[in-house]
Amino acid sequence: MKNLIAALEDNDDPIISPAGSCTYAVKSYPTYLADEPEWASRAAKVAARMQDLTSFIVNKLGVVDVGASLQGRAVYHPSCSLARKLGVKDEPLTLLKNVRGLELLTFAEQDTCCGFGGTFSVKMAEISGEMVKEKVAHLMEVRPEYLIGADVSCLLNISGRLQWEGQKVKVMHIAEVLMSR
Repeated sequence: MKNLIAALEDNDDPIISPAGSCTYAVKSYPTYLADEPEWASRAAKVAARMQDLTSFIVNKLGVVDVGASLQGRAVYHPSCSLARKLGVKDEPLTLLKNVRGLELLTFAEQDTCCGFGGTFSVKMAEISGEMVKEKVAHLMEVRPEYLIGADVSCLLNISGRLQWEGQKVKVMHIAEVLMSR
């Protein structure tokens, strides 16, 4: 943690992260280092520069259409870290709604956790497995061609379940979608 802070504190440029969980983790560093005031202060400066990719594009750059194009039916999984912990809910959807050719679908219980939750999936493997099973059942009801998300850990978890069930859904990080032409 301290090595990362030391490596990132040399300038004032924004630090853009493609994962809500990573953004949230770094933004939490000042709390973790509360017993070390000097490091907590340094961490706070780095944390203030951390931004989610979609939030940066929409809120800082003022861009809602990046010129992306992807043909097909897709669902979006809002990760817990991004949506609940960071409050980034509309930005990913705003960008996805402007992808040419992409039909963005909604599904039952879309906002529920996929069951990964970092160490939760290891410590509570059975519950985690049931959560991702339920998530996949709901999303498959709308028959998407793509599952899009902004947190790799969630995408790996859901992708694993999709593969285990033999579902032919392509899993993509939102950055991949935004680069599609």
